[in-house]
Amino acid sequence: MFRGARLFGGPVRFVLAGSGHIAGVINPPGKPKYQHWTGPQPTDTLDSWIAEATENSGSWWPDWFTWIEEQAPQRVPARHVGEGRLRALGEAPGEYVRVKS
Repeated sequence: MFRGARLFGGPVRFVLAGSGHIAGVINPPGKPKYQHWTGPQPTDTLDSWIAEATENSGSWWPDWFTWIEEQAPQRVPARHVGEGRLRALGEAPGEYVRVKS
């Protein structure tokens, strides 16, 4: 991921989650179990980036939300399941969850 972030031509904002693959993605803001790092645009190695980065406690979601609002501050109404052209297939979590293989 870090090497890939260096391949973009424009400005890049790299944020590193401080937990495992899944836990880093699903760690919600209300559960400050892990941390994340924010820092300068990636230029050299991950180790050199971390040396310049700031460690932040808690989920990376609030940081991402602030960044995304800076890019596009307008909001659209949330969709409601079953409204619109497509109807809901069933109640959550879904029928496939109940099937044993």
